[in-house]
Amino acid sequence: MGEEVYITDEERKKCRNVAEAFRELYELTDVVVVDAGKYGFVKLQYYKLPAGFDSLVTYTDSQTMFDDLWEDWLYEQLLTPVLGTPVAEFEYEDIFKCLPKEKQKELMAKRIYFKEKSEGKSGEKCG
Repeated sequence: MGEEVYITDEERKKCRNVAEAFRELYELTDVVVVDAGKYGFVKLQYYKLPAGFDSLVTYTDSQTMFDDLWEDWLYEQLLTPVLGTPVAEFEYEDIFKCLPKEKQKELMAKRIYFKEKSEGKSGEKCG
């Protein structure tokens, strides 16, 4: 009986680069992405003592992983400044629309930065 493969070597490398590109997210939130070997990569989120993490998502596709981590990073950027205000009750899309155009452009430029970094194009080596 052969060993089942859940993630290809190519996707493992891409996922590793994506995980590395979003390293700053792990400093901002209680999110961490770990290499789970043949099973892919796992995002652990919402850490609470003594039980541990409340949420986990497994990735075997680097694009899905990138999109998910990007949303986590963007939501952190949108929600943190408005916590404790009525705006915090808005949908994320509506919070984004309330931002000045320059701030919207800045946030979207960060997506390009993460994408390039995950592809090794930013001059910094990932993984």
